[in-house]
Amino acid sequence: MDPGPRSLVAMAKSCPRLDPLKLDALLLTHRHIDHSNDINILIEAMTNRGKDKRGCVLAPLDCLEEDPVVLRYIRSFPEKMELLKEKTTYSIHSKLQFRTSIRHEHPVETYRIYFLLPESQISHMIDTAYFDGLLEDYKNADILILHVVRYENRNDRAKGIYHLNLDNAREIIKTIRPRVTVLTHFGMTMLQKKPWILAQQLSDEIGVDVKAASDGMTLDVGEYL
Repeated sequence: MDPGPRSLVAMAKSCPRLDPLKLDALLLTHRHIDHSNDINILIEAMTNRGKDKRGCVLAPLDCLEEDPVVLRYIRSFPEKMELLKEKTTYSIHSKLQFRTSIRHEHPVETYRIYFLLPESQISHMIDTAYFDGLLEDYKNADILILHVVRYENRNDRAKGIYHLNLDNAREIIKTIRPRVTVLTHFGMTMLQKKPWILAQQLSDEIGVDVKAASDGMTLDVGEYL
């Protein structure tokens, strides 16, 4: 999901090592470079440089149109290419289902990704500004993965910045009250304030489990069923 810069290197350095030849699918939520940089590299890796027609690539339309981030020559390599659309349910090789939300407020096309597991619902709130109606699609989340780029709002919309800040995150967690929230996608203002400390403060204030993501972090979903 969202193979940004150095994704292939991170897979190779992971312990245990993650083999890109064993990927079933690549899910690209939007075209911004920090999310899409390694998409073509991983398509080549997943398909053994196009020798094995396998796997699925899912992406919004504007990742494939004019000035595409998924290169045209490589689109014949996967077994299947599928467009992400608003409020649509998808199945990846009958192994995993997820649903998209209404379109987020962001400079490019993107949606929430809502994984439908047998006993829980995992919502990944991709990049967006806060807007009326945002939380309606998230209200049943058991596990919430939340992109918190900014520490505070400094007239962000006027500057063309469409990301959530810490106050937005606080309001979202208070309203939804998921079993656990994982904060991630930190910008410099969040990193300078030490996200793991901010997460603990939110946990203490709201009374729900809030964690700050870190490289290589894993989450045992079973703990929150």
